[in-house]
Amino acid sequence: MLIDNHGRKINYLRLAVTDRCNLRCFYCMPEDGLNWLSRKELMTYEEMLQSCTLLVKMGIEKIRITGGEPFVRKDIMQLLTGLSELPGLKELTITTNGVLTAPFVPELKKIGVSSVNLSLDTLDANRFFTITKRDEFGKVVGTMEELLKHGIEVKINAVVMDGKNTQDIIPLVELTKELPVSVRFIEEMPFNGEGHVYEGLKWDYIRILDEIKTKYPSIEKLPDPAYSTSYNYHIPGHHGSIGIIAAYSRTFCGTCNRIRITPQGSLKTCLYDNGVLNIKDLMRSGISENDLQAKLLDVFNHRAKDGWEAEKNRNVNDPAHESMATIGG
Repeated sequence: MLIDNHGRKINYLRLAVTDRCNLRCFYCMPEDGLNWLSRKELMTYEEMLQSCTLLVKMGIEKIRITGGEPFVRKDIMQLLTGLSELPGLKELTITTNGVLTAPFVPELKKIGVSSVNLSLDTLDANRFFTITKRDEFGKVVGTMEELLKHGIEVKINAVVMDGKNTQDIIPLVELTKELPVSVRFIEEMPFNGEGHVYEGLKWDYIRILDEIKTKYPSIEKLPDPAYSTSYNYHIPGHHGSIGIIAAYSRTFCGTCNRIRITPQGSLKTCLYDNGVLNIKDLMRSGISENDLQAKLLDVFNHRAKDGWEAEKNRNVNDPAHESMATIGG
C-alpha cells in the first residue's frame, strides 16, 4: 500500500500514452495544435508496461489510459492487453474523445476494460465543430452507442465553458433520463497551452448545480464514493446519474488518490505540479528496479498538500498553462 506524507492512499495511475489528438478543443490546445513530441521523446510501450508493473507491485490498483487521444497511437491494443494481464491490477479504464474508438469496443470488452470516459461537451453538431474544429460529432455518438451495447460503463465528460456550451447543460443532463450513463460536468481549467489566464471562474461547481436545479429542482444528492473527484447526483426516474467535478476549485484534494505519468515519462503527483520525477529518463539511464522504487517512494513522501500548494511550488517561469494533451487528461 502506498501512503503519501499527508496520510492519503495512492492507488490510481493516469497514464498518458501520447500528446497527439485528432481534435482541437480550444480549452485543451491552440487551434494550430502543439509542437508534437518526437517518437524518441515518448515512452515506449515496453517502458510504460515496465513502470506500471512496478507501480502495481507497490500498490497501484487502477490505471486509466489517457492522452492526447489514446487511439491515435499505433497498436494501442498491444499496451492495453499487456496492462490487462498485470497481476494485482483491479481496474483498467480509458478516457477518449470517441472519434476512433468504436471499432475497438468489442476487444476492449474482451480484455476487461470496465469503464470509458467519453469527452463530449455538447449535443449540438454545430457547437461540437465550433469547440473541436472538427466535424466528428457522429462518430463520438456512435462510440457511446457501441460502448453501451457492449455493457461497458460510460461516463460523459463535459467541460463547462462560459459563452460556449452552457446551453448544453440541461440537454446533457437529459441523456440520463433514458440512458444508464453518468454525465460529469467539469470546471474549466487553465491548461490550453496558450498561457490561458483566469479573470475569475464564471461557472464553478455551485453555479453548474444551480443551473441544473432550474429544470430539475428535485435532483437528489448521492453518496460520493471513496476518493471521488465529483459531487454526485440523481434525478428521480432517470436511469443515469450526474457528477460535477470542481477541477479548478480543487475541493477534493484532501482525499486525492491519484498520480499521473505524462507521455514523456514525467511523474506528476498533482495535476497542478510541473513534474517531480522523470521515469523514462531514469529507466533509460539503466536504474535498477529497487533504486527506481526508492525514488518513487521519496517523491510520494514529499507530495503537495493540495493543488494550490502544488501550483505555488511551480517554477515562476513555468506557470500552470500546459496543454492537457501533454499532461494527460
